[in-house]
Amino acid sequence: MPPPRTRGTALRHRLAELRGPEIPAKALDARALAALAANPGCERRAILDGAGVNKTALASALGAPSAFGQSQFALTRGNAFEARVKSDGGAELLRLVHEKLNRGAEPPSAAEVPDLTAIGPEGRTARTELALREATAAGAWTLLDHPMLALDVAGSPAFLEPDAVVVHPDGGWTVVEIKSFPMLDGSADPAKVGAAARQAAVYVLALEEVAARLDPPARVRHHVLLVCPKDFSNLATASAVDIRKQRAVTARQLARLTRLQDIADTLPEDICFSPELPGEKLTAAVEAVPATYAPECLSACELAFHCRDRSRTAGAVTSLGRSVRAELGGLTTVEDVLAAAHGRAGDPADPAVAALRRAAELRAEALRQADARAFGREGTAASAAPSQESTAPAEALREQDSAAAVGPGAEDPTAAVAPGAEDPTAAVAPGAEDPTAAVAPGAEDPTAVTALGQHNPTAAAAPGRQSPTAAAATGQEGAPCR
Repeated sequence: MPPPRTRGTALRHRLAELRGPEIPAKALDARALAALAANPGCERRAILDGAGVNKTALASALGAPSAFGQSQFALTRGNAFEARVKSDGGAELLRLVHEKLNRGAEPPSAAEVPDLTAIGPEGRTARTELALREATAAGAWTLLDHPMLALDVAGSPAFLEPDAVVVHPDGGWTVVEIKSFPMLDGSADPAKVGAAARQAAVYVLALEEVAARLDPPARVRHHVLLVCPKDFSNLATASAVDIRKQRAVTARQLARLTRLQDIADTLPEDICFSPELPGEKLTAAVEAVPATYAPECLSACELAFHCRDRSRTAGAVTSLGRSVRAELGGLTTVEDVLAAAHGRAGDPADPAVAALRRAAELRAEALRQADARAFGREGTAASAAPSQESTAPAEALREQDSAAAVGPGAEDPTAAVAPGAEDPTAAVAPGAEDPTAAVAPGAEDPTAVTALGQHNPTAAAAPGRQSPTAAAATGQEGAPCR
């Protein structure tokens, strides 16, 4: 007769049934835990992560695949950089720890690097705890490469694997986070540094559970070491990051998570989240677990697109953001919000309802003023149109009068010209070739009045003279013979 199931054994069996009996569980990492702690009210993510469901495959089976994840190039570059930092027994890594966190201790000339290999995550967790106990008692520099830690998350253990943990000679423990993004002139991208700090906070919480089981308890340092490439090179540089704030926030949010056993007890017995199920049955299984969608889920959860579509269809105000949801109080749908704003529902004493109605009044007043201004502009334009039309006949009459005041046969309506004149702008004597001046008949120069037969256009000379400059006597050189 098999032994009766304990609560923990029954929970693990139930989670395996939810995942699928033949589907291996997907282990939680610090990145997933940081995202889980960011939305502690989402029961759907809690049960799926606790059961080890592959949410990427689940989202694809639901018809809402997500591009969430880390690029393969970044993973390869990060692994290569981490191997370089940990080479030579972690000498460079321990030097950075001593320089940034513990200058008062003796330099780490030689350090212990214990073997942490074991069978299964439970075996590796036990081996890590034993190595931490021995290193603390020895009082020497010790480097634990990829230790395995366990953290209780909503009643289920989550196995975590930090990049490294360093034990100081004074017995303190430091988490080391190695990232591939560069640190330019001593500073890195704040968003990436914040994400690394939240992950390190999860490791610190797991280490604190191990340290509490030692006698006396060990001290876990709240300054972690962030190691990154220096500028654009492959050389390592580091910075101490204070994660006390991230640790407090993560601990508070993890404590608020609903226990997995309580969620599993509310689900039907035959429910399963296997991606191999038919689409309708799988959708019904996922919808059986309530979700709390927020726009922040788009950067942290593989099921964000599916949950967003369902949230918009239901008209939930959570799709507008957590801040809007918090301001609306008991109004959970967009329909309820509109009804309260227009006075069809809601308690007037509710501050949220009163604020919505006041906002609706201000909006209606602004629309009335805009309509009045638009109507005023249209009235002004309409009144100005007839006056413009009335001036057109008067202008036409004036043009006709000006045309009638011109002499018969004149080509230019603006000037009276003598009949037969070729130039409409001046009166020219008959037979003159230059229309701008009256010239004596036979003169060659149109710009001056000269004596008949003279060839000099610039001066009046005696008849027959050809000199253009002076009056010369008869018979002088250049004078014509008479």
